[in-house]
Amino acid sequence: MNTIRLSKPSPWIGLGLAALAWVVLYRSILPFWDWVVYQVLGLAAETRLGEAVHFFLYDTSKILLLLCAIIFVVAVIRSFFSVERTRALLGGRRLGVGNLLAAVLGVVTPFCSCSAVPAFIGFVSAGVPLGITLTFLIASPMVNEVALVLLYGLFGWQIAALYLVSGLTLAVVAGLVLGRMGLERYVEPFVYQTKVGKTSLDPALGLSWEQRFEVGLAEVRNILGKIWPYLLLGIGLGAVIHGWVPADLFVRYAGANNPLAVPVAVLLGIPLYSNAAGILPLIEVLYQKGIPMGTLLSFMMAVVALSLPEMILLRRVLKPRLIVIWVSVVGMGIILTGYLFNAVL
Repeated sequence: MNTIRLSKPSPWIGLGLAALAWVVLYRSILPFWDWVVYQVLGLAAETRLGEAVHFFLYDTSKILLLLCAIIFVVAVIRSFFSVERTRALLGGRRLGVGNLLAAVLGVVTPFCSCSAVPAFIGFVSAGVPLGITLTFLIASPMVNEVALVLLYGLFGWQIAALYLVSGLTLAVVAGLVLGRMGLERYVEPFVYQTKVGKTSLDPALGLSWEQRFEVGLAEVRNILGKIWPYLLLGIGLGAVIHGWVPADLFVRYAGANNPLAVPVAVLLGIPLYSNAAGILPLIEVLYQKGIPMGTLLSFMMAVVALSLPEMILLRRVLKPRLIVIWVSVVGMGIILTGYLFNAVL
């Protein structure tokens, strides 16, 4: 007796259905929250409470949907890369070409401030020049896919493109400057003593599309599980500012009439710890309050690229003098970028 074997559905069918559901949800969230806040809850749109509640609910759902989509797509792309392949691509490159390649790889490879130390040890011990390694460490947390997608969704492609170009330029130039300063002596000696053996063929290259999609779903659960408190905190703070904090308070200290607003924003951003997903809702609100975009983006760059927790982690592999030099060079680049944004926008 012959048995009928049912073929396993193509993973692309499930992906297509999920993409369709995502589009429907994304187009429905604004009218849905309008109905919930203004009709079900009975809050008036012109009141501070109504504005704050609507802002929190709408932005939370919108940003979560954007994050799910972009994390999944980038995780699938990242499944073609590994730490070993990244090191192999960067090792032996000349300054300039290597810095540019490192900055581009920093956007698409899975590193952040929490993985700065192992990434640094791995690159330097594999023969990647110090300046190229620092370019990678600057670009990876600052010019990330989450920031670009959220900037596009909140402010349009022009702002996202300008942020991408300026962030990559900053990472390349800072890495070139630091690489030519001969700072290798300020790296802790054990980093150079670490040996990296030869690795076999990267098994990630043999994954099926179904396995890559599973990697993407796992990455969505993993990242959202880590960042959701920061996301809610950032959106909640943005909702409070949106509804209750007067615009005069921010315009007074960081408005267009204050020539020192950009460096003040950078200094305020360094002690903070957040990621692009957590800080962008606050950026959106402050922009609506009249704060110049260059000032706001320099603040965001300082938060994600010069965070105090990352400096504490890097102290394990860098001597204090190199950390100070690194912060000074990158901070100056961020300040110049902020003034550039304010001049052209």
